[in-house]
Amino acid sequence: MAEHRRHIALSMGMISYVEWTPVVETGSPVLLLHGGGTDSATLSWGELAPALTAAGHRVVAPDHPGFGRSPRLHDPLTQERLAEYLAEFIDALALDDYVIAGLSMGGGLTISHLLTQPRRARGAVLLGTYGVMPRVTDGRFSALTHYLTFLLLRTGLLSAVTAAYSRSPASMERGLKDIVRTERARTPALLAAVMAEAKTGTGLAAFGEWQRDQVLWNRLRSVYIDRLPTITVPVLLVHGEQDRGVPLARVESAAAAIPHATLTVVPGAGHWVQRDRPDIVIPAVLGLLRRIDRATPPGSEST
Repeated sequence: MAEHRRHIALSMGMISYVEWTPVVETGSPVLLLHGGGTDSATLSWGELAPALTAAGHRVVAPDHPGFGRSPRLHDPLTQERLAEYLAEFIDALALDDYVIAGLSMGGGLTISHLLTQPRRARGAVLLGTYGVMPRVTDGRFSALTHYLTFLLLRTGLLSAVTAAYSRSPASMERGLKDIVRTERARTPALLAAVMAEAKTGTGLAAFGEWQRDQVLWNRLRSVYIDRLPTITVPVLLVHGEQDRGVPLARVESAAAAIPHATLTVVPGAGHWVQRDRPDIVIPAVLGLLRRIDRATPPGSEST
């Protein structure tokens, strides 16, 4: 197995990505899309990607524009621009017969890709996915909470608070405990990597741009609930039982709406589910890949 950091020039700018290549490629290639906030290809997929590669899959994981080692765009980051970059990235790498997986913001991008380019991916994995809620929260006060979030984003207060939060090791450690609930998974190395990304990267600023695009005054811009039944490829939804950002009930409804979907609920896990419980997530993802490859071996599909 080999791991390489590569860069590719797209019309929007340079994209940095990591590629893991197996000794012998026996399964579908896998495209991994990280989430928002303090995240990157290596932060989200540093455990999952090598495990998939060891099972014979080529794995590609880009740093979205403004995240990790990819520079920010000249224009603000939006869901539409994310979708455009992703389509161009896939074309530039000549990816074909791939399985696409995304976490949180990357999950919403995965759904968007399945809907707008339905014949490209062979299957998908959605982890703690965005795009299945009408507002930022559920519950009795969801409308008020959503509107306050809208105001905080428009005034810049949320960005200022987030920036201050990211400079505090104690605050970042508390935040990590919220999204990685399993103590043994919150290693000093992981916390150090998150802190380093928050300190040196531009992901928080890029994420703020994307949030301002997505959080309208009364709803979220990208809500895919009504279009989920049109997804025809096999989809695995993986969700942490203790995910405080995306209620489990929303993901259960999404799984019921997608014709060929299965749902794996990870006991006790938080939002960063693949980092929290890789012992459960890795076998679940490998199981989907085996089912897809058994049904139609890579490269054998007719066009």
